[in-house]
Amino acid sequence: MNNTIKQTILNKEEEMIAFRRDLHMHPELQWQEFRTTDQVAKELDKLGIPYRRTNPTGLIADLEGGKPGKTVALRADMDALPVKELNQDLSYKSTEDGKMHACGHDSHTSMLLTAAKALVEVKDELAGTVRFIFQPSEENAEGAKEMVAQGAMEGVDHVFGIHIWSQTPSGKISCVVGSSFASADIIEIDFKGQGGHGAMPHDTIDAAIIASSFVMNLQAIVSRETNPLDPVVVTIGKMEVGTRFNVIAENAHLEGTLRCFNNTTRAKVAKSIEQYAKKTAAIYGGTAEMVYKQGTQPVINDEKSALLVQKTITESFGEDALYFEPPTTGGEDFSYFQDEASGSFALVGSGNPAKDTEWAHHHGRFNIDESAMKNGAELYAQFAYNYLNQDEF
Repeated sequence: MNNTIKQTILNKEEEMIAFRRDLHMHPELQWQEFRTTDQVAKELDKLGIPYRRTNPTGLIADLEGGKPGKTVALRADMDALPVKELNQDLSYKSTEDGKMHACGHDSHTSMLLTAAKALVEVKDELAGTVRFIFQPSEENAEGAKEMVAQGAMEGVDHVFGIHIWSQTPSGKISCVVGSSFASADIIEIDFKGQGGHGAMPHDTIDAAIIASSFVMNLQAIVSRETNPLDPVVVTIGKMEVGTRFNVIAENAHLEGTLRCFNNTTRAKVAKSIEQYAKKTAAIYGGTAEMVYKQGTQPVINDEKSALLVQKTITESFGEDALYFEPPTTGGEDFSYFQDEASGSFALVGSGNPAKDTEWAHHHGRFNIDESAMKNGAELYAQFAYNYLNQDEF
């Protein structure tokens, strides 16, 4: 644990919270983070850290240490959500109707920026380079892939990320070895039957019946075709069928998602979903077509990396701060950075019933316990310092 890092972050805590509140008041959706990018750039200019902007939004900045060595990347996402803020009593509530930082990315950006301020203070001690990745468009799983395409991971030996987490108690931090977040893919299925008058069903092929039967039987894939110790979630969240009360539907459109931690299982289940759709349609005399869109990869924490994060947590915040949050079937496009280099992803607890910060991510009442931000900022910086100044990797 580096005391200069800790003290710098404590000294910058109010500044960090103010920066986060400014971003919260001005949320920007995917690929629209122009103001956020500008605000980060202004702070990097003050620090004298060179950076380049990515297209259309986002930044990549490098802080070179005083000694040669490896490069560790630290990532924070910046985008907000199309969610209406319900926290009407906040002095810093969203000024954009129908948009808010309902997932905490405003805090991620502010924490990483504060970590940069702390690392500048110890840059002569760093044996290598710290790369700061301020990423747009995480919520639609496009930003990380595009940042990689624009060179964010070139020359990077290791990558580390953080997410504020309302399900984890404030003051606790989790970084498990192995599975952390699931893959998150999108399924679109179109069933076609033969429409007709609701009073003459014998002359039709009812797409509503096909679609309903498919949805009712779909979970058999999870319960009977996959290992019960290998978690899989299949959800159909949208169904559009029919046009009028007395018209038998000719078409049905379904949308859903597949989540799992194993890419072999992922491919197997995707194939089974398509087979179920086509065979269910055939039973009733209809047809089915499926479009499968891969979203995020599973986030699988490297063992050495996660253990170094855990060591950093206990040394910086004490044994009681270390927490083990179970894996979630939520998705995180941080996984695309891990495709390029080993790394890990930590969850910084922000759940505090006394501050009403236990609301689920993506909810209109979501907010964070801002006292947890200093933990996230310090973890970013201490981990980078520890990674660069040890020989285990």
